[in-house]
Amino acid sequence: MNIDKASKEYIKTMPSLPTSLIKILEVCDHPQTSPVDLNNIISLDPVLVGRVLKLINSAYCGLGQSVKSLTRAIIMLGVNTIKNLALSTTAIAHLSGKASPGLNMEAFWRHSLCVGVSAKLLARKRGINPYMTEEYFTAGFLHDIGKIPMNAILSKEYLMTIGKADTEQKPLFEIEQETLGLNHCSIGAMITASWKLKGAVGDAIMYHHDFDEYTGDNKDILYSVAIANSFTSNSEIGFSGNCHPKPLPSFAWEALNISSDILGEIEQIVCSEIKKAEIFLKVDRL
Repeated sequence: MNIDKASKEYIKTMPSLPTSLIKILEVCDHPQTSPVDLNNIISLDPVLVGRVLKLINSAYCGLGQSVKSLTRAIIMLGVNTIKNLALSTTAIAHLSGKASPGLNMEAFWRHSLCVGVSAKLLARKRGINPYMTEEYFTAGFLHDIGKIPMNAILSKEYLMTIGKADTEQKPLFEIEQETLGLNHCSIGAMITASWKLKGAVGDAIMYHHDFDEYTGDNKDILYSVAIANSFTSNSEIGFSGNCHPKPLPSFAWEALNISSDILGEIEQIVCSEIKKAEIFLKVDRL
């Protein structure tokens, strides 16, 4: 089977992002975007309104009060946070039905949640603006979505590929390339192109294993996701098939001005934060 052609065909069957979300992503690229602008777009999509309000009133956001007004929610959480909440919930809704007998999807999504949560916690520890930390979560949460087409198209072969990576004690993306001719970052790039995902989230999907070759403007988020991904795999939280992650180069730590000691600090709270973030896996019921 030509996995490149099969992947492209599979991605064509994936639902397109709703027009409302595309407009949200576009309008949020402008620094002058106001809560009213965002409210005017989201309010036209009742499903999206329901998802956002459900999330806002969940333990994940931790506001401690009931918020029924979308405009108030946007003001309280910020335009960037609302954008990323909308993107995360829509993406998972479009991908959650793509299960197959290969990679265990429950374990896969737990891994994804942990990477998102850990990247966000790293950002918090480093004093990143709270209005920006949700983008760290979204980039981490969605970083491995390229594995979903591979798992669906070649479930048996992909399971064997995962086994080979473990036996040879090599990073999974290297064995994917060697065995299947493509890796999940390449297929993730197809999804980002299809969905027109730009910025840090798209870059994290495409470059979280090749971040040493990355020359774009989102290094801070990309390196945070790479560190969070390594931490999650080494901690065996969930399972994404990558039992032997590539060692992180020193420049990733230096660029963020942190050391590996910070992982011990977030380890104490990561499981409770994952529990809160599990609301994202229930979007079909939102």
